[in-house]
Amino acid sequence: MASIGSASSLFLVLLASFSSFSLAAKVIVGDSNHWQFGFNYTDWALKKAPFYQHDSLVFMYEAPSNTTPPHSVYLLKNLKSFLGCDLKGAKLVGNVVQGGGPGFEFVLKKRKPHYFACGEHGGVHCSLGLMKFPVFPIRSYCHG
Repeated sequence: MASIGSASSLFLVLLASFSSFSLAAKVIVGDSNHWQFGFNYTDWALKKAPFYQHDSLVFMYEAPSNTTPPHSVYLLKNLKSFLGCDLKGAKLVGNVVQGGGPGFEFVLKKRKPHYFACGEHGGVHCSLGLMKFPVFPIRSYCHG
């Protein structure tokens, strides 16, 4: 027969596992820099990793104006497209105004590589090597 102490310890471990099971992180892309030109998002993603399945990436950026260039968010189809900033076949996931205010969330639903890039002006922000980053979500007991 298990002691009361070990039973309560087991209960606490199970409770902690269960309560964290449903919690997915919301990660603001670029942290306080948000999604803007002049910041290296690939470095940011490498330092921020790991990312988990069901985490949300929150993209925040200002709407275009006379002083702010437009930004968007594209999901590129594969590594080759990412490396070459090839937007053919890419999926627009955030247009030039969706990043305003609280921004928008992209949920990492699948455990597969995700390649993000700014696609405005033919992808020049991506081509300069800054406004693009890969994410490789992994499964975790904490994230389902």
